[in-house]
Amino acid sequence: MSNHADEFLVDSEEKAFDKDHRRIINYNIGKYDAAVSRGLSKLINLENAKKKGHVIKWRVMENLDKYLPEFESNFQRRGGKVIWANDAEEANREILNIIQKAGAKTVVKSKSMVTEEIQLNEFLEANHIESLETDLGEYIVQLLGQRPYHIVTPAMHLSKEDIAKLFNEKFGTPIDATPEQLTAKARELLRDKYVQADVGITGANFLLADTGSIAITENEGNARLSISFPKIHIAVVGIEKVVPSIADLDLFWPMLSTHGTGQNLTVYNTILSGPRQANETDGPEEMYVVLLDNGRTNLLAQKDQRQGLYCIRCGACLNACPVYKNIGGHTYETTYSGPIGSIITPHLQGMEEFKHLSYASSLCGKCTEVCPVKIDIHKMLLLNRRDSVKHQVVTKREEWAWAIWKKGMLSRKMMDFFKGKTKNFFLKTLFKKTWGKLREMPTVADKSFSKEWSERNSLD
Repeated sequence: MSNHADEFLVDSEEKAFDKDHRRIINYNIGKYDAAVSRGLSKLINLENAKKKGHVIKWRVMENLDKYLPEFESNFQRRGGKVIWANDAEEANREILNIIQKAGAKTVVKSKSMVTEEIQLNEFLEANHIESLETDLGEYIVQLLGQRPYHIVTPAMHLSKEDIAKLFNEKFGTPIDATPEQLTAKARELLRDKYVQADVGITGANFLLADTGSIAITENEGNARLSISFPKIHIAVVGIEKVVPSIADLDLFWPMLSTHGTGQNLTVYNTILSGPRQANETDGPEEMYVVLLDNGRTNLLAQKDQRQGLYCIRCGACLNACPVYKNIGGHTYETTYSGPIGSIITPHLQGMEEFKHLSYASSLCGKCTEVCPVKIDIHKMLLLNRRDSVKHQVVTKREEWAWAIWKKGMLSRKMMDFFKGKTKNFFLKTLFKKTWGKLREMPTVADKSFSKEWSERNSLD
């Protein structure tokens, strides 16, 4: 078992029995569920919209070599520059080159999971560049020195009392400050940073191939400010985010917002097609898009599992998952947590280290049910499990255990040969520390069902 798997088991147990953590998460996800239920009720044909989104993303993944160059060509036509990055190291190096060439010292960032993936903040800090998160949730977790807890709501694990205490310690605000007062304080602190920053860094929710644009969805306006004031704008985007046409936003924007927060549409939706043009009064002087692979082509090569690249990062599967709701986002020790993280992380970061995430599921299928682009998530989890065995990324002990179990389950004679007492002995001896640590072990009946059935029918 890998170190990540060992840590995952320890952290999961700790979080599952943390009553305060469970209270906060249940409250926040409860509010989310109510909002999303209202939002989804306004969609006329939800199932049809999901199918359409699935087909569009399928077409993109089957023709990624066509759509990405199309985006690049159209974006460059308006003065933008595209950088292709194979991995996190290359992406960080290219971003640093842009910043250093401009003589910049400060960066403002809007919320971006892909920059979390490449650990950009830590990299810039190590190179003496100040990088400030401007999304309120991201700003809060940055102050705490933590990673985002959730794909959409980075500070979901914190109560308003936790945040009030943090602001009291950092900025001297009242310990009983209201959410409105805390937001006002954050706004006061961040406004000057936008004006002073040399570079603005964002992600993008979608790349539009036909117009050579990036589309950004947000609720706070911080992305627009991060783009508008600094002279240089760098967008870091995964290669899977491309869609064929600007017309596809008619589907994807409402589906993303409804499944992400329950809104019909998020407050700010921005389309950017390059740096400031001669006839424009605002916007950056230079604009770069860093197209990041970082293992995505590994997943693309898996015909059965490439569906994982269809994800539009709405976070719906996290909020639906009973495992996530019990163990929380930080336990996964990955950028992308919950069900979607469990299916893509083993391919992005290595099956050997992260195969355990594909086992962190009850396979209830709720994640698949709520996905706005119909990714068959629970099937992907099973396929990852299959591949971990197929490529022998399992211990010999595990391999032998399942081989014996399979042989026994396929033989009625062998199952009946071992009586209930023998089976109970093995259960209590071999599985007490794992299955039976926090629950009573089941008791196997003395006779099997088939034995009872045959005996009763013979009496008749």
